[in-house]
Amino acid sequence: MTAPTPEKMAYAAFEAIDPFEQVKQMGRGVNFGNALEAPREGEWGMVLEERFFDLVKEGGFATIRLPIKWSAHALREVPYTIAPEFFARVDWAVDNALRRGLNIVVNMHHYDEIFVKPEAERERFIAVWDQIATRYKDMPAPVVFEPLNEPHDALTSGVWQRLFDDTLAVIRKTNPERNVIFTGADWGGPSSLKVMKRPEDQHLIATFHYYLPFQFTHQGAEWAGPDSQKWIGTEWLGKSNDRVNVDWDFDQVARWAKDNDIPVWLGEFGAYGAHADMASRQRWTDYVARAAEKRGMAWAYWEFGAGFGVYDRAKSEWVESIHTALVPK
Repeated sequence: MTAPTPEKMAYAAFEAIDPFEQVKQMGRGVNFGNALEAPREGEWGMVLEERFFDLVKEGGFATIRLPIKWSAHALREVPYTIAPEFFARVDWAVDNALRRGLNIVVNMHHYDEIFVKPEAERERFIAVWDQIATRYKDMPAPVVFEPLNEPHDALTSGVWQRLFDDTLAVIRKTNPERNVIFTGADWGGPSSLKVMKRPEDQHLIATFHYYLPFQFTHQGAEWAGPDSQKWIGTEWLGKSNDRVNVDWDFDQVARWAKDNDIPVWLGEFGAYGAHADMASRQRWTDYVARAAEKRGMAWAYWEFGAGFGVYDRAKSEWVESIHTALVPK
């Protein structure tokens, strides 16, 4: 299966970057959530704009994580072709990031079917990644691939391990030295990596997501179930026990990474803004970001301009408390 290289995208030839060095370069990042990860861009209230890329650069961030629901834009039958117009939209985002000197993580997000019937979706999943990898094989190293966001449910650790290995083998046919993101199952939380076997590949970066304590970060979140309404009013005061819990979680990831000789990128963290008090959000965001940095981990905040947002699109200004927590002045 082949896919054309985007015609209007001309960059310097790919040069491999050591994954530890790439993590240093990725530094502080932000997710462009709720846009291309929606079934159709705009359905969740977010449409990407070119000015967002400038804002990210000017705001002190070095990386964009681009969550993408590829499964909504690919045929259900062989050869599982990705819609050309959707590929062009992703091209546009990649181009805008690279032209501003930003790293961009091209992600597979919300492939809901594979969490229910992984074996039935296996061929399609790999075929979609074959197309992505082929299309972007000549992109420079700041384009990083992330095969799947938060594996869970029927995609258990063992099933996901085999699928990742097989997908990585297909990616390596066209991208033998591009850095690829490796995660655990069980929603990719901080304990998920320790049950995974590190693939024998020299161009991997490990990732995990951090939303603990969940009752704080997801209080009132509609998608978190009816109990989330009971959590409204939960504070994060940053007391000794609060900090110890965060440190313990990050230390277990750091130990696994050291034992497996792999750098770590915290791909998501954030506290939903609809109900959590701003002082608690600021304290938590600052502590988590610094916890990652102290352990040599790059990170990407969830997310740019929606419910968790660091940028208020309606006011055309940064949410100062969150922005300062992420990028201290």
